[in-house]
Amino acid sequence: MIENMQFGTIAVIGDVMLDRYISGIVSRISPEAPIPILLHEKLTAVAGGAANVATNAAALGARVLLVGLVGADEFAPALIQTLARWPRIDTTGLVTDAGRPTITKTRVMSGLQQIVRIDNEDTTPPAPPITAQLVEQAHAAIDRADIVVCSDYGKGVLGDGVLDAIFTRARARGIPVIVDPKRSTFAAYRGASLITPNRQEMARATGLPLLDDGQVVAAAREAGAQSGSDVLVTRSDEGMTLWRTDGAVTHVRAKAAEVFDVSGAGDTVVATVAAILSAGQPVETAVTIAGTAASLSVGKLGTATVSRAELSRALMQDMPDSGKRVTLEQAAAIASEWRHHGMRVVFTNGCFDLLHPGHIALLQAAAAQGDKLIVALNTDRSVKRLKGESRPIQDEQARAAVIGALRAVDLVVLFDDDTPLEAIRAIMPDILVKGADYREDQVVGGDVVKAGGGHVVLVDIVSGRSTTALVNAAARPG
Repeated sequence: MIENMQFGTIAVIGDVMLDRYISGIVSRISPEAPIPILLHEKLTAVAGGAANVATNAAALGARVLLVGLVGADEFAPALIQTLARWPRIDTTGLVTDAGRPTITKTRVMSGLQQIVRIDNEDTTPPAPPITAQLVEQAHAAIDRADIVVCSDYGKGVLGDGVLDAIFTRARARGIPVIVDPKRSTFAAYRGASLITPNRQEMARATGLPLLDDGQVVAAAREAGAQSGSDVLVTRSDEGMTLWRTDGAVTHVRAKAAEVFDVSGAGDTVVATVAAILSAGQPVETAVTIAGTAASLSVGKLGTATVSRAELSRALMQDMPDSGKRVTLEQAAAIASEWRHHGMRVVFTNGCFDLLHPGHIALLQAAAAQGDKLIVALNTDRSVKRLKGESRPIQDEQARAAVIGALRAVDLVVLFDDDTPLEAIRAIMPDILVKGADYREDQVVGGDVVKAGGGHVVLVDIVSGRSTTALVNAAARPG
């Protein structure tokens, strides 16, 4: 699960901002003009833009190297102080430009209602000496990172020269670059591994409608042609669509959530995808988890972060529940969904005719190897072929019911062959477990699992415990 993932270091490069919230109560209209009078109660400040990507990644447990521009004004120390709450964020890559302000967005709020937003920014390209410093800091961060995020809010940091320098350095190091784009076309992002436009950005860059899944895929294909990268389209309440350059498409539907504020939700998505990828997970898993993170983000007021603990709880609630005994096809689909949620799938098999302490020990040890345990049971016909006509003692329905009742077991499937090889190929578990009375090279399907990136685990067995021994003991007189 996500709490067991080991996240790497993420270089976040882009337009850092300070988001300020002036909160109070409106109870009357001004006599000077038809505008509300806010009785001021408090002022809060949080990281915004690329800085919000950094805090979201740090909240999940990743280390972050932040690169961007701040001004020589009172808002720069306020932003750095805000970021200091996150010890995993290194802010030494922030470059001071005395000729421009720290980008600040001030929102005036009455309760949950935003009355007005005041932006303080300069979107002109920085002077060449400042650009050179940005490139220097970007190179230094990339050299220490496992993955790069370019958070482009169109405020001047990610100009063509800086982008080219980022892509060149990342390509030389062989690390992926994710871009949250804001340009009117995506050609400048050629060199990225993944771009994450929202629906409006996609429509502007491709000139195509995005009213249904088919149109979204067509637009993503065009965006991929422009950027040469995979494309993740964030679709607000419709979820997200991942289009890959090999033509594979994954739709992640939005989770039901009460929406308070969508500001910063895209930052949460990008940060989560980067963090999960830095843990060595596939992009489909990263996108699925990011969808859950986004549903949590929009349920919070203002620019917000999602912690690893609350994301883990939400992912567990998302787990498909189709009952413990399922068909092989259902088990394969559920296992795939589990993996997309960051779960490690464990597989073991057997006849499990008369359940005894040896069986319990094996299943408990198997469950401890990962997050979800699938048990494959030989059918009655399979057991007869292996054990003789007098077996099984209990039919397959009874055995499945008993095994399925165990807390350690998440799914039960039946297989009719002499070996579980086809079941293993269909489910492709991360971990294949057998008793230590086998050698690893004797475990059926072990080569398949290892070829898929998984591994085989041999667990200790309880000696002297077997169904045959129980049957023989029951048959002895007196």
